[in-house]
Formats: sequence, C-alpha cells, structure tokens
Amino acid sequence: MLGDTERVPENLPHNPVLLLRSGEQRIALHVDDLQGNHEAVVKNIGPQLARLGGIAGATGLGNGAVVLILNPAQLAQRIVTTARKVSKAAPEMLRTQPLVMVVDDSLTVRKITTRLLNRAGYQVVTAKDGVDALEQLGEINPAVMLLDIEMPRMDGFELTKHLRRDARTQNLPIIMITSRTADKHRDYALQLGVNAYLGKPYQEDELLKQIAGFVAVPEMG
Repeated sequence: MLGDTERVPENLPHNPVLLLRSGEQRIALHVDDLQGNHEAVVKNIGPQLARLGGIAGATGLGNGAVVLILNPAQLAQRIVTTARKVSKAAPEMLRTQPLVMVVDDSLTVRKITTRLLNRAGYQVVTAKDGVDALEQLGEINPAVMLLDIEMPRMDGFELTKHLRRDARTQNLPIIMITSRTADKHRDYALQLGVNAYLGKPYQEDELLKQIAGFVAVPEMG
C-alpha cells in the first residue's frame, strides 16, 4: 500500500488486520503489529511530503520519535488505480508459480530468503520452526522446503523424520540450510532423507540451482 514493491510480507498462520471505515468505503488493512490507541496532535508536513498521496501529517511520540500519519482511504484508492493497470494474465501467472516453504527461526533469514525467491519467480510461505511447519502443511503442498536445523520446539532433524514418515510428504524435496557444516551433520541429514545440504551463508546462485533441480522454473516477464 505504501508503494514499497521490494518489501515482502511474511506468510504467517495469523496476521493482524485493522478494519477501517470512511463513509461508504471499508478497508481491511494488513499491519505488522497493533500497539494500542494513542492521542496525537497532527502537524503539517513539508511541501515535498505533501505531494505524496496518503500522508495526512506527522506527530511526535513520547520518546521523541517523529512518525507519519497516514490516510488509509487515500492509500487504498491509489492501490485500486494501480491494480487496474495490472495485466489480466497476472492471476494465471501466480497460480503457476511453484510454492517454496522456508522454515527458519530467524526472521531476518526468512525475509531475505523470501525476497530472493520472489524475485526468482516463486511463491513463498514461511514457518518459524518444525511445529509451525507441520501445522501449515495440513493445508498447503509446497514444491520444495528450505529447512534450518537449530530451531525451538522442533528442530530440522525432527521435522525431517516426521515428513519422511508421512505418505503425503515423504517425497517432498528438502534442502537443509544450516551453519552446521561438519560432515557428521551432513551425513546424518542425508541419512534421514534430506535431498540437499547447504551451509550458511549460502550462495544465492547455488540455492536457486538446487531449487530449480526439483521444480519447473517459472518464466518471468
């Protein structure tokens, strides 16, 4: 909505949504977090920012930080206008993009990997550990899973055991990406049924090559 096309929101089981109404217009706004109500004195902004649609003004917080006040109704109208310019082929393209699941307890890793895969033409869903991944796998069928080892609740080794015992996921390609690069960890992972094993930090080209070996790469552009 803010025009940052490079920013990729995470696909999580539960996401905070703010429901707004302005006259006859109703908006469901996906937000990062809900922090409660705050009284604010809205101040005018400079002419440079005033030319950007959807910014109503600015205010100062108790900690001294200055934040922008957005007008969701104007922002939503901008989205509607932009959407009308999108090709009719876009929905069909989205349906043909392979789905990759990224399982890692690091939010930074999930975001960076999601951005990389989106640019390469993949849909992405993320999970923060093995338990989260199993819950989501009840509703989705990814083409490939990228899996870390060290995670809370259920680590990558335990998740692999679960997946290989389940007829529905026993053939799901698993690429394990971890800082544990010793041969004993690699050998154990391959013994459990992991299809490929990469160390952190991984080379982007190598990861994309591994994924492409398991799925049909979508045509971009």
